[in-house]
Amino acid sequence: MRETVTIAPQVQTETAPQKEKKRIGIFGGTFNPPHIGQLVLAESVGRQLGLEKVYWMPNAQPVDGTHASAIAPSYRMQMVHLAITDNAFFDIELLEIRNGGESHTFNTMRELVSLHPENEYYFILGAEKIKTLATWDHIDELSQLVTFAAGVHEGQSTSSDYPVLWFNVPDIRVSASEIRTRIRMNQSINYLVPERVALFMQEYNLYRGFYD
Repeated sequence: MRETVTIAPQVQTETAPQKEKKRIGIFGGTFNPPHIGQLVLAESVGRQLGLEKVYWMPNAQPVDGTHASAIAPSYRMQMVHLAITDNAFFDIELLEIRNGGESHTFNTMRELVSLHPENEYYFILGAEKIKTLATWDHIDELSQLVTFAAGVHEGQSTSSDYPVLWFNVPDIRVSASEIRTRIRMNQSINYLVPERVALFMQEYNLYRGFYD
């Protein structure tokens, strides 16, 4: 009598494909005030990277000595909101303002990565800021959390001791300190900041009698 052998069908287990992370930009700063050069930088780098969105992140209390006398974060937050309100590519991240105190990028990004593991973060900077990275707290750990993306124009260096993606951006040489000086001297700031921001500063009499 022939023995019948039953062979159970093999069950194949499929591993669910890992969901692709969202590519998100963070553009941090004091924004004292936000100006047209920053808008162009964030837009240009973010678009070239193919990001889903760029979040502007005003700090609460900057650790950079050049911004030691920055105006209240509530004013700077409102100016950022006014500057980006008509661009759906931009949004605002208020984590540092909500946390208060000195704003250290490593601590902030560690918290954001923990809160939003679905995101892959790109930290957008101007080329001149790249030279200061060595002075940032926990810079080696930070460079593992985010990808640095820098906007550079002709004549600027593209060398760094840290991994950086470089992108050509329009050469718009505007600085917040120049804008504050112009306001103090009753000079025009037309086209240096969005009109909404200029009207806000005028309404609240910001930066008049302000000394850096």
